[in-house]
Amino acid sequence: MLRTLFTAATAVLLSLSMATAQDGKILDMVQGDANAKVEIIEYASFTCPHCATFHAGPYKDLKADYIDTGKVKFVFREVYFDRYGLWSSMIARCAGPDRFFGMTDLIFKEQSLWSRAGDPAAIVAELRKLGLKGGMSDETLDACLEDADNAQALVAWYQENAERDNVRSTPSFLINGEPYANMNYAEMSAIIEEKLAE
Repeated sequence: MLRTLFTAATAVLLSLSMATAQDGKILDMVQGDANAKVEIIEYASFTCPHCATFHAGPYKDLKADYIDTGKVKFVFREVYFDRYGLWSSMIARCAGPDRFFGMTDLIFKEQSLWSRAGDPAAIVAELRKLGLKGGMSDETLDACLEDADNAQALVAWYQENAERDNVRSTPSFLINGEPYANMNYAEMSAIIEEKLAE
């Protein structure tokens, strides 16, 4: 299984120009009111420490103050700077839309453990543990991690998003279409309040 996964993911990441979506459109993962006045799109990598920091702190405040209250539509889009970020994204997405954000929280919370586990086999083993903790079966995890077509579709989707929105670092944000770099919660809240008042 690992050899298949390693070969597929490596081929995808080394041949990005050949990656095409073969299984249809990749869905955005969304929280909040679809008709909210403010839309925040976060671009994040599961292997990015700054992204983990954002999700451990500011994101929780953002969710309580703005997403859960219907003021913000929040869209999470993955960035793949390495194969480990791709693998973790595949697992989070295999949890399904209803459990995606729960898996995202778990992956970021445990990032320092799984991302530094050692060689690719050890990292996959740690990611599988997170999948099991998140309620997935071994069979589901095997199917997800060995789905080369899905890996290619995800990479093509990431490339299209990153090129269109000029994503160069993570986390980065689009707030009502305007690009912003990583920021603290007070800064983000001020921008949201300004957009809400427009």
